[in-house]
Amino acid sequence: MATKSSKKHKQMPRVLITGAAGFIGMHTSIRFLSEGWDVVGLDNMNNYYSVGLKRDRLKKITSEATKLERNFKMFEADLNSDIWNELKSYKFEALIHLAAQAGVRYSLENPDAYIYSNILGFQKVLNFVESKKITRFVYASSSSVYGKDSVPPFDESQPCDKPESYYASTKRSNELMAYSYYKTKEVSSLGLRFFTVYGPWGRPDMAPILFAQSADSKSKIKVFNHGNQKRDFTYIDDITEGIFRLLSKEGFVKDAQVVNIGRGEPIGLLKFIEIIEKEMGLTIEKEFVDEQKGDVQVTFASTRKLQELIAYNPKTSLEEGVKRFIEWYKSYGL
Repeated sequence: MATKSSKKHKQMPRVLITGAAGFIGMHTSIRFLSEGWDVVGLDNMNNYYSVGLKRDRLKKITSEATKLERNFKMFEADLNSDIWNELKSYKFEALIHLAAQAGVRYSLENPDAYIYSNILGFQKVLNFVESKKITRFVYASSSSVYGKDSVPPFDESQPCDKPESYYASTKRSNELMAYSYYKTKEVSSLGLRFFTVYGPWGRPDMAPILFAQSADSKSKIKVFNHGNQKRDFTYIDDITEGIFRLLSKEGFVKDAQVVNIGRGEPIGLLKFIEIIEKEMGLTIEKEFVDEQKGDVQVTFASTRKLQELIAYNPKTSLEEGVKRFIEWYKSYGL
């Protein structure tokens, strides 16, 4: 899948985005295209959730690339394949690694998938960054690396040595692997600890879509930890703003660092459901149950470091973000 401008233009910077067909990957691809970058995407298109949704995201990227007269080329391949030999022919100014086996709860059932993708796959990415001497490299970590012993608001100096889920342990492992690659091979990197990202084109196994579908079908939802959970809900446009500004800033990091990307405002789960109900014009029937293994009660990002790096200031309120999400949900027809 590729698009190409019919007009002659100077060679623009090119970024490789793994997980391009994913939720954050789609929005990040479009953001970089809109900023004048060419994008090469990589995704294995696995069936962890709807492949149809992933293909529709790729259509959206392609459509935007055509309108913007920018180049978008997509490779459907696994991180643990020989695709890297083909990608070596490209010159990349940057690499954004978002591909991973997602899901805290799924990691309880299928830990092998997380070793294969999140550990072995990440190793392939590190090798590629080193071999191509890519100096601007960011990768997706997760707020889940903060465990129950972490003190809110979570800041990057906390130890994160007691992950609550196997998914979280693989993400923390990525951070340690990246650090080791800097110490031994001088590969600079920035790990992005995302906090509860939501918005249009989101994953169907995540709370926003599950809640909206329950409202639509008038079915009961399970509210874990009896509704006492709080999450630092962060709208997708604020996430892509952070990614773009971090990666394109003058003077990219010269070591291995991690940084939180969140709104910095934990919201109760019941409040989030209430806003969805308001936008849907429907009431969701709730079943209050105990917390699930792997969950923490509160996520709360300290954004001080991000503010120091790029003067980060998330702009999208929860009410506005949910409104945009529900508008997309109704139009897409999940």
